[in-house]
Amino acid sequence: MGRLAQTDGLTEIQRDILATVRDFVDKEIIPVATELEHRDEYPTAIVEGMKQLGLFGLTIPEEFGGLGESLLTYALVVEEIARGWMSVSGIVNTHFIVAHMINAHGTQEQKEYFLPRMAAGEIRGAFSMSEPGLGSDVAAISTKGVKDGDFYVLNGQKMWLTNGGTSTLVAVLCKTNEGASTPYRNMTTFLIEKTPGFGPNPSVPGLTVPGKIEKMGYKGVDTTELVLQDVRIPADRILGGVPGKGFYQMMDGVEVGRVNVAARGCGVARRAFELGISYAQQRSTFGKKIAEHQAIQFKLAEMATKVEAAHQMMVMAARKKDSGERNDLEAGMAKYLASEYCKEVVEDAFRIHGGYGFSKEYEIERLYREAPMLLIGEGTAEIQKMIVGRRLLEEYKLAE
Repeated sequence: MGRLAQTDGLTEIQRDILATVRDFVDKEIIPVATELEHRDEYPTAIVEGMKQLGLFGLTIPEEFGGLGESLLTYALVVEEIARGWMSVSGIVNTHFIVAHMINAHGTQEQKEYFLPRMAAGEIRGAFSMSEPGLGSDVAAISTKGVKDGDFYVLNGQKMWLTNGGTSTLVAVLCKTNEGASTPYRNMTTFLIEKTPGFGPNPSVPGLTVPGKIEKMGYKGVDTTELVLQDVRIPADRILGGVPGKGFYQMMDGVEVGRVNVAARGCGVARRAFELGISYAQQRSTFGKKIAEHQAIQFKLAEMATKVEAAHQMMVMAARKKDSGERNDLEAGMAKYLASEYCKEVVEDAFRIHGGYGFSKEYEIERLYREAPMLLIGEGTAEIQKMIVGRRLLEEYKLAE
């Protein structure tokens, strides 16, 4: 383990957790990641190993069977997992977001019902906000929930569900027009339990999960649509029990999700750096190792600086959230910087590999296809800059 991406001030428990995860990644994920990725195969054995380690309950409070760890601990764990294979970190990310939303906003009954089984990995979560024509404009959602007695009837089509097929619980954002003054207070999050699998869902009439969306990278983990046709959901499955709070619940989930995406960018970038600096010491040109060429040393120096800067900003954003303070500024900065730097570090490692980087036999080829997803996941760079810009204007507003 090199000196890059170290985190000061960790407890002994945090260090032990990270050491265990790092060992798991080195032994159980890295040796099989590229082969599974090329087959677009769900990493069942890896997921079972993570369940045994308790990673699905890492941040769930101890009273509900989890480990009760902080967002920082979780982000550092995600960084290690993404270093092995980014798709695996996606499997735990949506689960973590849903668990966070239930713990932060759910009723006591919802917490007691869902969280213990989520901690054990028996229930695995996905969340659904985006739609085919939506993009970043969440206020424009068209999926509707109409009250019908003690139920709501849901109709619409959702898009880009990570774990859409394998999950057993989906947090779905719908428009519920019940007279609020703004569109943001006319949205509600519904907790829908379902059977894993694709096609019409046997346990939820009207719910369909079409097959996997074929992707350039981020393979292994399933990404799907979600079609709802007259799906009847009990009113007590509204997150928090009260309609109209869905937008704010989802944004809270996305905020911690942005720290997660930043952590993934850090992990992928660190792995790319490791591959680049290793290859540079093996490959020879013009009578010496390419690591001895000044041009390559400059590139390695730039890569390492970006890895370190992204890691420290991600840590700052996680600690800000853990302190109970508003962290949308820091989370936006961290997500933007880490994803952009990840793309650049991966490309530089790809360039160091030369022609071999274009071969599927080399791990850097997989990373080169995976990095672009981080540029758009949990909000594009443009969205992050808009959030950061608005917050800066609030912080530095001139006195009138």
